[in-house]
This record gives sequence, C-alpha cells and structure tokens, in this order.
Amino acid sequence: MQSFTLVIYASPQSPSSMTALNFARALLASGHSLYRLFFYQDGVYNACSFQVPPQDEIDLPAAWQALVQEHEIDAVVCVASALKRGIVDTAEAERYELAAANLREGFVISGLGQLIDATLNSDRTLNFLP
Repeated sequence: MQSFTLVIYASPQSPSSMTALNFARALLASGHSLYRLFFYQDGVYNACSFQVPPQDEIDLPAAWQALVQEHEIDAVVCVASALKRGIVDTAEAERYELAAANLREGFVISGLGQLIDATLNSDRTLNFLP
C-alpha cells in the first residue's frame, strides 16, 4: 500500500474540494494511508468553523473534519493563506487580538515546511486545484 499527501487548493464551494474528499475516502477504503492533508490558498476555507452552507448542500468543512478526526489524519492549514483569509486558531487570535478563533478542531495551522515534509515522506502527492 502507498502513502499519499493531498494538497487542497479549492474552497468548499468548488467541486474540486468534494472530489478531493471523495478521493481521500477511497484511498483509505482501499487500504492506503494519508500522510497529510495540506490546505492551501482558498482550500483553507475547508477548515473554517464559521461557514454555514445552505440546508440542501453538503457541509463540506464538517465532512473534512469528520474524516480527519475519524482517521486521525494530520490536517495542516497554511498559515499565510489562513491569516490572509481570516482563519485563525486560538494562538493566532490572541496574537492579533481578535475576538474569536475559527479553525475547526482537528486542523492545525503551520507553514510550507509541512508541505515539503509531506512531499518527501509520501509515495505520492496529489494537488486538487479549483
């Protein structure tokens, strides 16, 4: 079996984000492992807890969170992309004196070094663009 890293550039509104989620589920169901999920650029919106989709749509951020927590997957959100888009964890909220944190539980904010590490330690790295 192989180890994969998925880099998600697509927001929850993009079909590419759903494709990435379905691909991740299929990998795990086939016995492969996910070394890391890396959310980059607009993909960081998948880790935002302040999104409320319409009732007739899939709550993609919640679905990502469920997958991450169920399979204990390392889910990294790019710090530069997150800050630029207003997504912060508790430490960043305190650092910038913001009223609240909005990063979903199970995700961590970190830098591009985590993407380099994942690329070096995975058999395959796949990018999901919008």
